[in-house]
Amino acid sequence: MAITAAMVKELRERTGAGMMECKKALVEADGNLDSAAEQMRISGLAKADKKSGRTAAEGVIAIETSADGKSVAMAEVNCETDFVAKGDDFSAYAQAVCRAVLASNPADADALGAIEADGQSLEHIRQELVAKLGENIQVRRYVRHEVNTGTVGVYQHGERIGVITEITGGGESLPRDIAMHIAASSPVCIGEADVPAGLLDKEKEILVAEAADSGKPAEIIEKMVQGRLRKYLAEITLLGQAYVKDPDQSVEKLLKSSDASANFFARFEVGEGIEKKVENFAEEVMAQVNN
Repeated sequence: MAITAAMVKELRERTGAGMMECKKALVEADGNLDSAAEQMRISGLAKADKKSGRTAAEGVIAIETSADGKSVAMAEVNCETDFVAKGDDFSAYAQAVCRAVLASNPADADALGAIEADGQSLEHIRQELVAKLGENIQVRRYVRHEVNTGTVGVYQHGERIGVITEITGGGESLPRDIAMHIAASSPVCIGEADVPAGLLDKEKEILVAEAADSGKPAEIIEKMVQGRLRKYLAEITLLGQAYVKDPDQSVEKLLKSSDASANFFARFEVGEGIEKKVENFAEEVMAQVNN
């Protein structure tokens, strides 16, 4: 059966695949559009499974807030290249994931994948997106927060950094201002009492080793370590940090002067902590061609 341009066009619209791939599928299916589309779907899902081990360190941060402002969700969805991350299909999927987190508060990745959007499970949509875009796509992490007594603050720096926070008291703009500060300064936790013990012990061990090289007496070394530890705590805690809009005062002083308190925050940055594989550009192109 002769394969016409109109047939190729229709199959492209149904599958989102390339022209040559559609023409090849139609030839193999002897012009049967339904059969060609089904075979491309099966082939695409197989390719998706093969791509699951590839490094995905690009992507977007999506944030959704409920209409009543009482709950907020944030998700990081990853892909392999910045080009795909900027595409409409990928962005729409990331927002669908975030909306599902906000609405259903899934217990784990499997529960999230089972949630339906537009009549299909999010996992099925993910697999089809992998097949269409040719990259590994993964939901890396997500968080949902139910507001207690405060107000939600949201800030996004492009689509690469996202912050959600809850602030009690203060002016209307304070929650977003604090979220913006968190985006810029990346605190580990709210206050000293929230610092993980393991993190503090590790830092103290490093400081003791550094101070010991000075050759000073033990009591002097102890004072040096305690002083540096206080500085370290100020750097990693939200309350201890110098406020980005007014470095002369700490965030703690800002909140106190506004009769406000910070109850919660979460900060996601695309790809943080993921070791990126450095590839030769020519080799990368050939790898895409051969897939």
